[in-house]
Amino acid sequence: MPTTALILVLVAGVIHATWNIAAKKIGGDSRFALLTSVMLALFWAPLGVPLSVMQVPAWTAEAWVAILISGLLHVGYYLILLRGYRLADLTVVYPLARGTGPLLTSIIAVLFLGETLSALSGFGISAVVLGVFLIAGGLGLVRAARDPARSERVRAGLFYGGVTGVFIAGYTVVDGWAVKHLGLSPILVDYVGNLVRILILIPIVLPQRATLPALWARQWRGALFIAAVSPVAYVLVMYAMQMAPLSHVAPAREISMLFAAIIGGKLLSEGDRGPRIAGAALIACGVMALGIG
Repeated sequence: MPTTALILVLVAGVIHATWNIAAKKIGGDSRFALLTSVMLALFWAPLGVPLSVMQVPAWTAEAWVAILISGLLHVGYYLILLRGYRLADLTVVYPLARGTGPLLTSIIAVLFLGETLSALSGFGISAVVLGVFLIAGGLGLVRAARDPARSERVRAGLFYGGVTGVFIAGYTVVDGWAVKHLGLSPILVDYVGNLVRILILIPIVLPQRATLPALWARQWRGALFIAAVSPVAYVLVMYAMQMAPLSHVAPAREISMLFAAIIGGKLLSEGDRGPRIAGAALIACGVMALGIG
């Protein structure tokens, strides 16, 4: 992986972990997702609108199909993620989501996009996935799932984390295809894709419209923060996708685990840090292996 791509992924990892911790603390649902998307559209309009005027008219039908599918997958991802955060711990949901996603992405990239993996890259992916498992609790997570007092919350974390990971793999492959093979601007893939997300979320939220003013009055600061920083993280990743194989970039994104596990575990008091330190070390080794391989 080129050094520039690795740096982009590392910076994106810090930003991604930060906004996920904010989302966990807010505990929002589809109404919060819509508020975030609306604020994102407004906050980034000075950049997104001029670029859209210049480039979107030239998009092909294939490009629009990619954007529409991406929008659907991103909505599914965010709604499932938010529900998981309401029902389970961030330090279970987030690592499992981030671990499942790149594993599936790498498999798809190798099987269907013609990418190849060296032995060192294969080791890197394996180290990242194992590190994610340890950060999520390792064998202690399995024992907790059998504990009647904790099982419901842990199983919810396992389920929503896993399903979120499937959505992550889906939109990563679609967006990677859009920027790498169709040549779309990463900024516009995210900005125009967000407009699609708004159109999808409106009918979902409409039956609850009477609750919106009071809810949004409490949540607007968190929504604005996520709207301002989350696109930066993902656009950096998409630029990295243009420079390096998707099967390398997706696992390398899991460097965000280093920050989410340590910061999230401390701020949210979600348990033992021992396995997380070991997992963080494995992720660091895995990312370095991907950078070299």
